[in-house]
Amino acid sequence: MRIIAGKARGTKLYTLEGENTRPTLDRVKESLFNIIQNKVQDATFLDLFSGSGAIGLEAVSRGAKKAILCDKTKEACEIINKNIQKTHFEQYVELYNLDFRTVLKNKINEKMDIIYLDPPYQSNFAIEAVKIILEKDCINQDGMIIIETDNQETMIKELEMMKCEIQDIRKYGRAYLIFLTGI
Repeated sequence: MRIIAGKARGTKLYTLEGENTRPTLDRVKESLFNIIQNKVQDATFLDLFSGSGAIGLEAVSRGAKKAILCDKTKEACEIINKNIQKTHFEQYVELYNLDFRTVLKNKINEKMDIIYLDPPYQSNFAIEAVKIILEKDCINQDGMIIIETDNQETMIKELEMMKCEIQDIRKYGRAYLIFLTGI
């Protein structure tokens, strides 16, 4: 896994060992950033289930002014810290070793431009996070929430019940990216 473009292009990132974390494939990451490329420059970017930090660090490499990364496992945060140092993005990144609920409710004190949610596939964490984001109103009016899931049917039903506007859905093998706008 590596940074694909921008200031840290080509930097190989450390990854977590084991089955608990599922890194976003480079081809999915590349497609994601091709889709959102016009929104990343000077954006505030929240990567809630960061794993290795690859998505948030890619955003900073491509010009995001700030990335907030969050993972509740100590091992993930240790890897993310190593990757922050390796990319030299310390001044652009805030890292929280906390549960996503705590971060959304207590640590986000500004409106985000882009929020990326890639929770464990079998969880309902993405829906729970979107509910908190909407309640707390922590995304800019023209901001975007992106959800990575392997169960788009259930996710879409839940999002439609919450009256979220689905702008786009992309499929990459088992993974789907769902883009929400007009939040």
